[in-house]
Amino acid sequence: MNRRKLISGLASLGGAFGAARRGYAPKMGVQAYVWQQSLGRDKRTIADGVADVVSSLAEAGYKAVEMTSSFFTPELAPRTLDLLAARGLKLAIVYNGGDMHTADGAARTTDDTLALVERVRAARIEGVSFNPNPKKGRERKTDAELETQTRATGELGKRLHRMKLPLLVHEHAPELAENAREWRHLLRGTDPKHVGVCLDVHWVLRAGLDPMTLVEEAGPRIGDVHLRNSRNGVWLEELADGDVDYSKVAAHLKKIGYRGWLVVELAWDPGTAITRGLTENLRRSRKWAERVFDVRG
Repeated sequence: MNRRKLISGLASLGGAFGAARRGYAPKMGVQAYVWQQSLGRDKRTIADGVADVVSSLAEAGYKAVEMTSSFFTPELAPRTLDLLAARGLKLAIVYNGGDMHTADGAARTTDDTLALVERVRAARIEGVSFNPNPKKGRERKTDAELETQTRATGELGKRLHRMKLPLLVHEHAPELAENAREWRHLLRGTDPKHVGVCLDVHWVLRAGLDPMTLVEEAGPRIGDVHLRNSRNGVWLEELADGDVDYSKVAAHLKKIGYRGWLVVELAWDPGTAITRGLTENLRRSRKWAERVFDVRG
């Protein structure tokens, strides 16, 4: 290769990466799950504490939230939506789950998820994060049960796609057992147009897998990334440097021009050291994520 061709090739490569960086525009949000843990510790119901939850998320500087279905029961949904609107918080994503590995369970979970979406549609949500439940006792699902689960999840994705909503499959440790057997089965067996990924990065690490392997494997199907970290395997009270090297995750997302959600999802282990208030931890987590992931405006 002569000098002119080498320079031309490097310029093309630089242009390709530059285009990816220009396309990179992630959106920052926060999950309210840690507040559910806090309410549980204080023996308060979600109905009792929802106003405190919404106020905390707003005071921590977030503009968008992801919340579980527990905040949007038929009785509580109108109140939660009103509180979010009053504080200028966008409900970006709702999280739901349920049995999908049996025909009856899948039918119930599908109906439940679609009813949840109807209850929050006025908020103009942008996606549904969804986790098929493990079997009781975390028994291994059979190949036939995985086929049922994958088919039912794909059908749910199609129905949400017709509503212009992405279905983003979340994972915990059970779905990542046996080298991510369930997770990979579901992704292989569904149409990327209908089923995307909500990648909970730390659960990948906790399952004994390399987070970057699944980040790269999911690729353009990722629409939501849950952010949490640990030190020596114990979840931190804030999002900060730790066992997961999030700089590598950020570099990959920049490379592919990621435009989906980055969602701070704090959670407490029994051994988590709590040294400051939850609102302050959420604020510190937002600032850390904005810096590491180069989130602007």
